[in-house]
Amino acid sequence: MDLASLIGIVGGIVLLIFGIVIGDSGVNFGLMENFVDFNSVLITIGGTLTSTITSNSIQDFVNGFKSIRLIFKTPVLNVRSSIRQIIELSNVARKEGLLALEEVAQEIEDPFMKKGILLIVDGTDPELVKGILETELNCMEERHERVTAFWDVMAAMGPAWGMIGTLIGLINMLEGLDDPTTVGPAMAVALVTTFYGSVIANWMAIPISNKLKQNNEMEVQLRSVMIEGLLSIQAGENPRVIEEKLKSFLAPGARDTMNEDVEGGE
Repeated sequence: MDLASLIGIVGGIVLLIFGIVIGDSGVNFGLMENFVDFNSVLITIGGTLTSTITSNSIQDFVNGFKSIRLIFKTPVLNVRSSIRQIIELSNVARKEGLLALEEVAQEIEDPFMKKGILLIVDGTDPELVKGILETELNCMEERHERVTAFWDVMAAMGPAWGMIGTLIGLINMLEGLDDPTTVGPAMAVALVTTFYGSVIANWMAIPISNKLKQNNEMEVQLRSVMIEGLLSIQAGENPRVIEEKLKSFLAPGARDTMNEDVEGGE
């Protein structure tokens, strides 16, 4: 479970509600009624969803909504662990030859690395190995971009439909100025729709998009390390050279930690 996402989503709505109901006289949950308006829901949430589905295929729309569960999962992406695994593979290849990697590959859970090793064992040309793995990496990025684009569209459409609702409310208010009883409800629609649109964008859509992009960057970095490491093994490079090359993908602090792990016997 990704606690950061859970705390952010739940904490955001809790603090929002607290900010609404708290007043000079204490907590008054009756104030919540001021922020509940059926017409505003129809305009803002309905408009946001219809614009988002128009911007996507049905399948991408469904997959986009399903992706919300991804932000609550902790990505199993450990670059340092993968580097150590690649160093172990390079030692096996150096001592026993590339064909010995086939048996080792059966114990590797990551399908991307396993595919690369089997391509190397099969004697595939290095340029072709690189091309196959990079193509898979690019396709993965494209899939991720379609999902994040769903939330980016929703983040843009929420405030836009909130403004449309504001204009509708203001028009109705101006049309009914001769009847004071219509001014309040019309003004409520005008303001609450803007509120809903801002909440959709800033509480949900933008944070989800940012988290998915962050996860994508981490996975791209991991796959890039694997590609570089596997090609270095195929080229017969010294394990120590491969280690130093792959550590360049890490931040300086992470490199120091990795060195300490190695010195500690991990």
